[in-house]
Amino acid sequence: MRKTGIRELKMRASEIVRRVRDRNVRYIITHRGRPVAVLGPVEGTPLPEAGTPDGSAWQLLERLGKEIGKA
Repeated sequence: MRKTGIRELKMRASEIVRRVRDRNVRYIITHRGRPVAVLGPVEGTPLPEAGTPDGSAWQLLERLGKEIGKA
């Protein structure tokens, strides 16, 4: 898994997101050298379940995505 700092992420966001999307690359995002987040493809990533703090938001986004996809 590749590492990138927040400053580099800001400067190269489009390129990094493109690699995530096209090549399924995952990044560890660091702040002052310490890992703070992981950026990776949504496909194959388990999403929060209903009843968890973010579960309802994910369900809403999934539903809206399906509606937009139909249009």
